[in-house]
Amino acid sequence: QVQLVESGGGLVQAGGSLRLSCAASRSIFSINAMGWYRQGPGKQRELVAAFTNGGSTNYKDSVKGRFTISRDNAKNTVYLQMNSLKLEDTAVYYCNARIYLMDYWGKGTLVTVSS
Repeated sequence: QVQLVESGGGLVQAGGSLRLSCAASRSIFSINAMGWYRQGPGKQRELVAAFTNGGSTNYKDSVKGRFTISRDNAKNTVYLQMNSLKLEDTAVYYCNARIYLMDYWGKGTLVTVSS
């Protein structure tokens, strides 16, 4: 099991940047599959960026080149650097960890992009 706590959300103007953090309650060294999802107003939760079990990264097409996922195993933290933010990036962002086919979620952090 693992508990995940997101932070770093907030209000930002379009074109701005934010860095989200996801702090895990235990070592993430052995957790390959970790990532970020988001749920916008009236929308379903969707994958934004993730590390896969194979060690690669996946990105939603619309964030490629703008968002970067990274991890610091020593700090048990996964990050999402978001640049060139757009209005459509407004959403609650959730951290996810998949351990033995079980999904663990944080409570989310709200990102609001204004014009």
